[in-house]
Amino acid sequence: MTVPPAPADYWVFGYGSLMWDPGFPSDAALPGLLVGYHRQFCLYSYRYRGTRERPGLVLGLDRGGSCRGVVYRVPDDAVAATKAYLWERELDDYAYFPKLLTVRHPGGTVRAQTFVVDRRQTQYARGLDVDAIAAIIARGVGERGANRDYLENTLGHLRELGIVDRGLERVAARVRTLVDAPAPA
Repeated sequence: MTVPPAPADYWVFGYGSLMWDPGFPSDAALPGLLVGYHRQFCLYSYRYRGTRERPGLVLGLDRGGSCRGVVYRVPDDAVAATKAYLWERELDDYAYFPKLLTVRHPGGTVRAQTFVVDRRQTQYARGLDVDAIAAIIARGVGERGANRDYLENTLGHLRELGIVDRGLERVAARVRTLVDAPAPA
């Protein structure tokens, strides 16, 4: 896999775990709006948040709508290492396409590195409703912990930023109901 050359003023858009666990240095972190894609639990996770036997779900940027998150500016001396890190982290299973997309922030717009879901991949979770998503998240556990913790961390960070994601809130409410339900006798 080839990592593209590092452009000046390299920006990265975070909409899920990159908001609360970016793993790279930044010298600016601003609220950002990406138009044309939305945040969705649309990728099966067989490693980090689930297993082959009990998959989890992770977020992807899918076509349509818009997505609020964080846009990070990476210091010039960290661009090459950040790109290598992101390519390993986000493209290890080829479920995403790397794209430079326009993101709005309070000071204007930037071209930011994003990772858009590849709908042709077998991990793409097509057409799941809230109940199906919640059921998968409620039972998913992988190398990086419980799938529901990933959901709650993302929601917590969105709330800190003043962002309300009603779709994720509905999923979280359903997951809490499933997790708190008494076991069948």
